[in-house]
Amino acid sequence: MQGSQGRLVDLEPIGVIDIGSHSVRLVVYEGAVRSPVPLFNEKVPCALGRGLVTTGQLSAEGVERAIAALRRFKGIARNLHVKNIRAVATAAVREASNGTQFIAAAASVLGEPIQVLSGEREAELAAYGIEMGFRNPDGVAGDLGGGSLELIDVQGGRRRAAVTMPLGGLRLIDQAGGRIERALEIVDQHLAKLPWIDAGRGRTFFAVGGTWRALGKLHMAMADYPLRVMHGYRLSGRDALSLTETVRKAKRLTDIKGGQYVSRARREVLPFGALVLERLVQRMQPSEVVFSVFGIREGLIYSLLAPGEQNKDPLIAFAEDYARLRSRSLEHARELTVWTEALFSPPGPKEAEEDRRLRYAACLLSDIGWRAMPDYRGEQSLNVIAHAALNGIDHPGRIFLALTVYFRHVGPGEGDGPEDISERLKGLVSRRLYRRARVLGAAIRAAHMLSIGMPGTIDETPVGYEGDRLVLKLPPAHRHLDGERLQRRFGALAELLGCRPEIRLG
Repeated sequence: MQGSQGRLVDLEPIGVIDIGSHSVRLVVYEGAVRSPVPLFNEKVPCALGRGLVTTGQLSAEGVERAIAALRRFKGIARNLHVKNIRAVATAAVREASNGTQFIAAAASVLGEPIQVLSGEREAELAAYGIEMGFRNPDGVAGDLGGGSLELIDVQGGRRRAAVTMPLGGLRLIDQAGGRIERALEIVDQHLAKLPWIDAGRGRTFFAVGGTWRALGKLHMAMADYPLRVMHGYRLSGRDALSLTETVRKAKRLTDIKGGQYVSRARREVLPFGALVLERLVQRMQPSEVVFSVFGIREGLIYSLLAPGEQNKDPLIAFAEDYARLRSRSLEHARELTVWTEALFSPPGPKEAEEDRRLRYAACLLSDIGWRAMPDYRGEQSLNVIAHAALNGIDHPGRIFLALTVYFRHVGPGEGDGPEDISERLKGLVSRRLYRRARVLGAAIRAAHMLSIGMPGTIDETPVGYEGDRLVLKLPPAHRHLDGERLQRRFGALAELLGCRPEIRLG
């Protein structure tokens, strides 16, 4: 069931307030589901942890700003009719001598209890966040905050070897007196005490936290990367080391391409965050660094889900919800997943399990642009899908989905992709994936000439291979659907598959 404003009305919104060492944030999610979508997201940089090492207390100015932020967050939650609010505090609050006093005042203002997380629980929630945002993650999750660094091994739904270290950006600045050389010594001293650091060798390192996301965004600018989506952005170990060394050694961030876009609140701490990542990569030697926008907030949502919901495929869960909201018929979208399966069965293009998963998602998303003007449906759909809040998918998979739905609206000879960005986006996918996008887009395009986006037709008009022919069967009840446009689109699909088209009337 869907609401008049494009929201799923069978979901109850849930708010998460994260009181960190660097900032205080409220995120209101549409509901506690496998692929949560934020209704509202606001962050206030308070720097509660500034000077904590020196004074042992939360910053007085930070406390004042945090209390003001929480007062506003309470009003926002009331306006959004959020009845379920989960508030947590991390390293700075749990370690400050005035942390208990602050929590009492903050809870009074907010009108909700605030849980002060242990370092181990913080690491566990970071791991849950990675499990929320990625499908079957295998590697080490690292969450860098202002006060601490949490590391935890994540594999096959199992979490182990959680550890917290006093290596947050603000803390390092304080400990090292603002000197990067001294900070390097401190980082190495702590990493030398980590007995299981070799467990990350050759696996993925998942980088969580605003400072590391700022590093990822900086690399995107430096590389002129065409897709400005941080979740799932990947760097090889070598590229990660090159980036972190560049940032660590820069006299001014604004001297680096894209450095001017780093927020002022992050500029001071970014070289120290780069240093921590650099030393981790050097010691751990992961195969790649993958940036995650999912962290302890999403991990908290994940921890509330029933096992059945946790085990859902996050990509398919998102695509089904989006189809329910934006397409003419979710049932028809599901029919497409069955109808197109025959095209990727022998002797058609081979389909691995991940290919099948992406095809399923593409079918679900294939009709989300139907309300746009016809000439712009392809380009609009491409941009929406390329930048949607998808999770459980890498960037090549994301572009495959976007291109498939583009080609569902734009057939062969009508254009090879939106001007200005098509070649750059195509560069993010293999030639094999690009060809699959053309074939699947053409298949969905032909199917819509039969169904007009509505259920109950294509499940009665099967398609399949017979020798060198691609045969579409129209039973007597659907003979009237034959015509020039169907023949043209079905012919284009057959040509892409190297077959002769035949529409067989029953």
